[in-house]
Amino acid sequence: MVGKLARWLRLLGFDVSYYKKIEDEKLIELAAKERRIILTRDHELINKAMKKKSLKPRTLLIESERWEEQVDQVLGHFKLHKKIDPNSRCLECNEKLKYLPKSRAKNLVPPFVFEKADSFALCPSCGRVFWKGTHFKDMEKKLARFK
Repeated sequence: MVGKLARWLRLLGFDVSYYKKIEDEKLIELAAKERRIILTRDHELINKAMKKKSLKPRTLLIESERWEEQVDQVLGHFKLHKKIDPNSRCLECNEKLKYLPKSRAKNLVPPFVFEKADSFALCPSCGRVFWKGTHFKDMEKKLARFK
């Protein structure tokens, strides 16, 4: 229900765990253990979480079906606008990205990417390499609306 929200929050630099399939009780348990906030559109999940005293203030019912409005809701509710750090996390595994010197990226990216891109980042966990590709300007426009 909130997969796009999770992805865009990561793009904005926030530490976000996301599970496509997980039992409600397990999710509530993980959220409590990892001190995370449950973001969901599922009223039943919110009700279950509210019964757990440790999670009462750590849930947010996402109102909209549109990812842009969902991001606006989360940023506004938790006052996160000043904490935005775009493109600083791996979109796959959520780790903080590390700067990768261009010289070290040569054997990790296709030759045309190495020639065109100026800066690179590496995920220390999964090894993915990120760079400002052709889609970057469009993404920057979308991210700018949340700053």
